[in-house]
Amino acid sequence: MAGLTLEHVYKKYSNEFIAVKDLNLEIKDQEFLVLVGPSGCGKSTALRMVAGLEEISSGNLVIAGKRVNDVPPKDRDIAMVFQSYALYPHMSVYDNMAFGLKLRHTPKDQIKKKVQEAADMLEIGHLLDRKPKQLSGGQRQRVALGRAIVREPKVFLMDEPLSNLDAKLRVATRTQISKLHQRLMTTIIYVTHDQTEAMTMADRIVVLKDGILQQEPDTPQNLYDFPDNMFVAGFIGSPPMNFFDAVLTGDSQTQFLDAGTFKIKVPEQFKRDLASSLNKEVVMGIRPEHISDQALSAQDSNEFNTANVKVEVVEPMGSEVYVYLASGKHNFIARLDSRTRSRPNDDMKVVFELNQIHVFDKVTQKSLVTRHNVERPNRG
Repeated sequence: MAGLTLEHVYKKYSNEFIAVKDLNLEIKDQEFLVLVGPSGCGKSTALRMVAGLEEISSGNLVIAGKRVNDVPPKDRDIAMVFQSYALYPHMSVYDNMAFGLKLRHTPKDQIKKKVQEAADMLEIGHLLDRKPKQLSGGQRQRVALGRAIVREPKVFLMDEPLSNLDAKLRVATRTQISKLHQRLMTTIIYVTHDQTEAMTMADRIVVLKDGILQQEPDTPQNLYDFPDNMFVAGFIGSPPMNFFDAVLTGDSQTQFLDAGTFKIKVPEQFKRDLASSLNKEVVMGIRPEHISDQALSAQDSNEFNTANVKVEVVEPMGSEVYVYLASGKHNFIARLDSRTRSRPNDDMKVVFELNQIHVFDKVTQKSLVTRHNVERPNRG
């Protein structure tokens, strides 16, 4: 078992493109860390540098207290699970899982024991004699996981391992990987572009954009509740946070976010932080679940926490309803109670939960309000 440290790590290619810029990470022993971000953000490049498949342009990679920049991949004691499974098509499941151990000249009885234990853990013991072409996508992914498990590495690296699976199978395999981590208690670094995977699996999340760390790695809930900038606020959460261009008006005593077609009163706890931004253009953010149908809302409503809107699209989800709304130039989404009677082209009034608003600088896109992160237990 091992922790990892990336110290001022850069990846620069010959065409001067910088894929990863000054990445600093401290990954704890036995932690499940998820790197998340859009395509091209540098997350897979960072993972490949840890694996030794990409050379580090500058900076240091330390595993279990040892600098390993120049250590060959085979000597880093790391196992990697790829999106494409990377199984040998001519070999049986057993031989695919045993291959790495055979290369290390592990005794046959130990190989048999390790493969059987991993196969039983992943519920593929009955598939050991089959070839990969005889397996479903989920079964192939479990074989790839089993091949990594039998090596008992210090660190598991997983590069979008669920991307080729259908939605139902992704959920099932996601749960299996989480259970696997709890059982093995090893360090896992997991790359995905899917923020739902990141939220449900990670002890901590690393959000990358253009090769740059966007916020200090934190628990999923803290990133969700306390985003440092608009990118993190919009990327973490589904449906994503709504953003409204507004002007901050008023004085030190009473402040409003004027979005044109509606005007929101700033909560008391945010006034001091926003005092220096009075009479400036800002961006107000609020998540869909913090907008409610006035007809069903338990909140007291008034002219400074409501908006008159037009219903454009209604998406019933069973236990809730996603309603796409328009107010002047603003288009946004609300996650409403399934009892709502709103229908397309209806006029309705919605209520904003004021204590849940976010305010961002329009130029820097940084959060303007200070929120105190909550310490939450490690889920490992």
